Amino acid sequence: MEKPRAIFEQLADAVASVLPTELTDDLRKNVKASLRGALDQLNLVTREELEVQEAVLQRTREKVEQLEMQVAKLEAELLKKSDTS
Repeated sequence: MEKPRAIFEQLADAVASVLPTELTDDLRKNVKASLRGALDQLNLVTREELEVQEAVLQRTREKVEQLEMQVAKLEAELLKKSDTS
């Protein structure tokens, strides 16, 4: 898994590579800073954070399915009891 900084650097290098070579280093630094600022405002999460949340969601889904089966079983038992009364 790549670190967010490494990904940012790759993205910044890709953007810099398409800029005209006549641009000064200061302008390239400004483009890089602007790109960093724009990405920071996106509130992105890392792959690791996403995978953790996916695992939590999967466990939650499994628990909900288990509880739904228990409720259905209890409802069936309750219906059976009310039919015999």
